[in-house]
Amino acid sequence: MPMTAIVLAAGEGTRMKSRHPKVLHKLLDRPLVSWVTRAAREAGAERIIVVVGHGADEVRAHLAAEKDVECVEQAERLGTGHAVRVALEATGVDSGPVVILNGDLPLIEPATVRAFADAVADGSHAAAILTMTPPDPFGYGRVELAADGTVTRVVEQKDCTPEQSATLVECNAGCYAFDGALLAAHVGEIGNDNAQHEYYLPDMVEILRGHGHATTVLHCDDYREGLGANNRVQLAELAAMARDRINVRLMESGVTMLDPATTWVGPDVTVGRDTVLLPMTMLWGRTSVGEECVLGPNTRLTDCTVADDVTLEETVGVDVTIDEGVTCGPRAYLRGGAHVLAGAHVGTHVEIKNSVIGKGSKVPHLSYIGDCTMGAHVNIGGGTITCNYDGVHKSRTVIGDNVFIGSDTMMVAPVTIGDGAITGASSCITKDVPADALAIERSEQRIVEGFASRRLERLKRDEA
Repeated sequence: MPMTAIVLAAGEGTRMKSRHPKVLHKLLDRPLVSWVTRAAREAGAERIIVVVGHGADEVRAHLAAEKDVECVEQAERLGTGHAVRVALEATGVDSGPVVILNGDLPLIEPATVRAFADAVADGSHAAAILTMTPPDPFGYGRVELAADGTVTRVVEQKDCTPEQSATLVECNAGCYAFDGALLAAHVGEIGNDNAQHEYYLPDMVEILRGHGHATTVLHCDDYREGLGANNRVQLAELAAMARDRINVRLMESGVTMLDPATTWVGPDVTVGRDTVLLPMTMLWGRTSVGEECVLGPNTRLTDCTVADDVTLEETVGVDVTIDEGVTCGPRAYLRGGAHVLAGAHVGTHVEIKNSVIGKGSKVPHLSYIGDCTMGAHVNIGGGTITCNYDGVHKSRTVIGDNVFIGSDTMMVAPVTIGDGAITGASSCITKDVPADALAIERSEQRIVEGFASRRLERLKRDEA
């Protein structure tokens, strides 16, 4: 049955001590709210509605990239019940399972969201509460169950007696699933007769029971799925949990990690069998890594595609493609759509930007290659630079196959170096070089015999 997910993301999150909304704080490589929308999407939600409030423009701007997400603004933050009512009124949702999720719930699994929706899909229950049993239940509302397993009430921590604290083990994770028609029909009955004068969604349990409808629970076997982040300490704790969960899955699939505690991998990353991830390796975004690779230590890749049998040591890559058999680093930086072809080598203190490095070519050390198309089996001497920017425009350098570029060569773009050509060390190449030619540009060397000793004698006389 089609499911609607409503994500509550209007709160300020004052305990974060931040100028940004809590739901935009990142866990691993993505904001908290995007973990939740991703789980809803993978669970099969037909509509994903995010209720925004504090920092609404900032949250909307982030979510604009998620084309299937609708944002509804809660101009006055009057509680969770009010937020849901605003969402329903703005979107017209009045049927099917409706799952209410908190925007700071990054570890909830798509299967749990789907099971949550299914708990109310057959009409046997009007609502369901997501529950868990954390190691330390203090601070969580406790769910009191009747003999038939339906919910009697939710007892908040401050209202728990010592006996209830000891015996009520089902803790409320703060997420709910409803029959959409019953939710739309009765959400307006939530009152605000409480100390905060807010409309609380948990009140729907008693409202629905008053109309003869039962509420059940969906218990998370893994309590971590129900944990939220109220401050930066909890955010770091959740990040470690997410890291461990991802790393276990990767290792079980055939990936080796020398130290999983210092290896960080985002949820959308894929890594092939027999690849080794060394300490302080970070893989973010849509990065894909092939088989038999060695990455790290101190390597960070974002939105990169890495083929098989690649070695990247102390390498930073952003939006690049690296073909099979490439070696790179240490201390290399690849960015801007760079493409390193099979068997090439990018060495120490090298930056590659928006360039193609040809098959078997080498850029061993201390070079910048920007806006360049390089052929196969090229050797770039140390200290070489493609001078691609004149202060206004970017221009390209084209280097043919089997070219030898001498150390400390400056190639001032636009310029083309033909196949098999050679440039002399310390040359500034401003004109095209024909194939199989030598291009050398440097001042004539001058020798002054005996200059050094005469200079030293002069300095001594001046001091006297």
